[in-house]
Amino acid sequence: MGRTLLHGVRVADFTWAWAGPYGTMLLALMGAEVIKIESARRLDHTRVRSLAAGPTFGGPDHAWIFNELNLNKRSITLDLGQPKAVELIKRLVKVCDVAVQNFRPGVMDRLGLGYSSLKEVKPDIIMLSSSAVGGTGPEREYVGFAPTFSALSGLAHITGFPDSPPIPVMGSSDLRSATAGAFAILVAIYHRAVTGEGQHIDMSSRETITALIGESILEYAMNQRSPYRQGNRDEAMAPHNCYPCRGENKWVSIAVGTEEEWQALCEAMGNPPWAKEDRFSDAYARWHNQEELDRLIAEWTINHTHYEVMDKLQKANVAAIPSFRGDELFSDPHLKERGLFQVVEHPLLGKRTVTGPPWKLSSNGASISRHGPLLGEHNRYVFCELLGLSPEEVERLVAEKVIY
Repeated sequence: MGRTLLHGVRVADFTWAWAGPYGTMLLALMGAEVIKIESARRLDHTRVRSLAAGPTFGGPDHAWIFNELNLNKRSITLDLGQPKAVELIKRLVKVCDVAVQNFRPGVMDRLGLGYSSLKEVKPDIIMLSSSAVGGTGPEREYVGFAPTFSALSGLAHITGFPDSPPIPVMGSSDLRSATAGAFAILVAIYHRAVTGEGQHIDMSSRETITALIGESILEYAMNQRSPYRQGNRDEAMAPHNCYPCRGENKWVSIAVGTEEEWQALCEAMGNPPWAKEDRFSDAYARWHNQEELDRLIAEWTINHTHYEVMDKLQKANVAAIPSFRGDELFSDPHLKERGLFQVVEHPLLGKRTVTGPPWKLSSNGASISRHGPLLGEHNRYVFCELLGLSPEEVERLVAEKVIY
């Protein structure tokens, strides 16, 4: 294989939690050298705790969540509250192409590491600042994390059943925001290659999620109708729902978009007499009678496993997929064939199954080359090899807790 897509690109990664690190990890998977800037004084919380299970890790280097959000990266430790540490960061930025941070607006400026300061030492630097609602405007001080992004964006309002409260879309909102950030950086790298210009990308996580529900925004803007929660149903297709199958809490999603697909579904179900009734005679009638239609389809699916329904309907060119449990995803033959899950050897955690790159490229593809970094694992490499400090200088800075 030739050089990776981002070979030669170096990233100063100030991010923490989920919404930042996943985006910079995508860059690392594409071959960028991503240097994560950390500190023992303020550990990334994914090194300390699981949001689902609490403080469950034996130490900052035993955190499996951190490992899986920071594959392929390097790690250095600096106390950014010390002026000497800030000067080291500026020296590092001189040899970087990109800087990424997801602190609250104003934090990097107060540290003396805002875009204007970094641009002085690296005129063509690309900087992405990710925050809840962006760095300008009356809401810029809002603190945000994944449920906030989904609530403020409007996504939570349209997610759930009509008779239930909105459902906040949790961690996946972080990952969607991070993916948008990685894409913005790729565009900025291309722009710089063409023009020689760097830029500052002020990214609102709320807006990145809003961009994914454009049809709902247009429905209100053009028709003055506010979209509402409708569960798994569609505004035009019927049947379009999640149906119970044989076994405990087993489900399969079925979506029918054309008359040909409807006829194929009927044939797969054995052409039940009710399918020929006038109330199901065309798409419009089926949509208006979908509550009864769903009940009748469920009487068929409940007698089969979710895999059986999937196999039968997919062979008939009807869209159908089970609601997989986690263990079912790991054993799914399609995902195995695509190589989605890969095993990485971690020096303290041992062999870990992690999620590989979320795409495949025809050449120069993304790949996992190493585990997530140990805390400060690459201090010597960065400070001595990249920045030219002597081992004695590094030892002195460690004693002063600048490198910390």
